[in-house]
Amino acid sequence: MPRHPWRFARAATEVTIRQIAALPYRRTGEAFDAPVEVLLVTSRGVGRWVVPKGNKMKGRPPHAAAELEAEEEAGVKGAICPTPLGNYRYRKLLKSGASLMVDVDVYPLLVTEEMPEWLEAGERIRRWFPLAEASEAVDESELRELMRGFSASAFTTATSGMLPTQVKKWQEGFRMFHWFQALLPRKGEFFSLFEAHAQTIIAGSDALARLLQGGAAMPQHIKEIIQRENEADEITREVLVSVRRTFLTPFDRGAITSLISSMDDAIDQMQQTAGAIDLYEVRSFEQEMRDMAAIIVDASRLIAEALPLLRNIHPNATRLHELTERLVRMEGQADIIHARGLKKAYVEHGATNPMAFFVAREIYSHLEKVVDRFEDVANEIDGLVIDHA
Repeated sequence: MPRHPWRFARAATEVTIRQIAALPYRRTGEAFDAPVEVLLVTSRGVGRWVVPKGNKMKGRPPHAAAELEAEEEAGVKGAICPTPLGNYRYRKLLKSGASLMVDVDVYPLLVTEEMPEWLEAGERIRRWFPLAEASEAVDESELRELMRGFSASAFTTATSGMLPTQVKKWQEGFRMFHWFQALLPRKGEFFSLFEAHAQTIIAGSDALARLLQGGAAMPQHIKEIIQRENEADEITREVLVSVRRTFLTPFDRGAITSLISSMDDAIDQMQQTAGAIDLYEVRSFEQEMRDMAAIIVDASRLIAEALPLLRNIHPNATRLHELTERLVRMEGQADIIHARGLKKAYVEHGATNPMAFFVAREIYSHLEKVVDRFEDVANEIDGLVIDHA
């Protein structure tokens, strides 16, 4: 008999089952702040609304397993980010009658294809919900909070930038410096231009993810990326001209130019990625390349949420820090995927087909640079928070 049986009993109560889930989403328009919808499915038996989920799969990365669950349970495909949005817990009732705690890691999935027929079509109903309604439809409180964090702007008007809203948020105890800053006139043109640029980044990253899925529409996706990059250049030039012409700017002039330049560098790298794919006539892509594109999609979503918060930095400082912290974590994840993809390409092509390895390395390099530029944007935003909040 064990000397301390209570220790084993305690350990048993702390063991949980690990699962993975996808959060399938889509934007309802092209605007950077277009409402987000989430796809939920009904559970077997009870018929309550849930996200597609299942157990981890041997030999398949967690996010890839979540992607497969979304395809089988909800009939959707797309770009799934390898970095989890977060996790939640729920209690699962087994056939044996046991009730066990389950930890679920959730991966955001930008839906690019909705299949008319899928594996579990006869067992589940799928439905698109506005994000706020989806959060209320699920039973798990922690999953509800994850959805709220996925797009906080869907649940708050703090990003409106209107003066009456700002005044309501100013609380007693603000230092005189912040109070005085709030009274200074703000030039809204810069914020509008930042947000317009974010729209091109979102559209460009979505097109890049679709491009790396291959298929007959690849030339169209390449053209869209080029067009979006041209639009971004026009916006960047307008910002630089406005910096020179505006007497009173919301931030330091150097901070404004650094922020818009880092954003522009990101979509420039997307265009260079598309250019390399077009130049070398690449038609199929490794999973690691698609994973990096999915990280780019999610990073662009975070940046698009962060930029409107700059209109009123002080009350939004905490959320801005959360967003930039996640961007930095995603950059680290992208580095790991990049190294793994390069190694895989070298093993497969290094000795027998050096040109194929060279092309793969070129594409990986461009994808990595896109993510690096997003980290630069995060650092610029962090600098503004430090200076103004």
